[in-house]
Amino acid sequence: MPLWLKQTPTGITLNLHCQPGAKLTKVVGLHDGCLKISLQAPALENKANEMLLSWLSKQLRVPQKQIQLLSGQNSRIKRVEIWGSITPEQIIEVLSP
Repeated sequence: MPLWLKQTPTGITLNLHCQPGAKLTKVVGLHDGCLKISLQAPALENKANEMLLSWLSKQLRVPQKQIQLLSGQNSRIKRVEIWGSITPEQIIEVLSP
């Protein structure tokens, strides 16, 4: 299991380091034990958070209502929880840098 992913009783938690204002939204690698994702949206009015959740939803093919921002609303370091019919292996396959 990578450091950035953790199975919990309620779902799967991802530790993410987000970089807003990038040219493309994509996984760019690892940063301090977090999965680093560049986001096209700017870091204002919650736009980057909204883009992150909708991008994860598309990439993982999970309804957006099954993805929740646990912490890091105003920070680059974010914790996201995903629940539903997805396994840690599927997440790793889609998001691994």
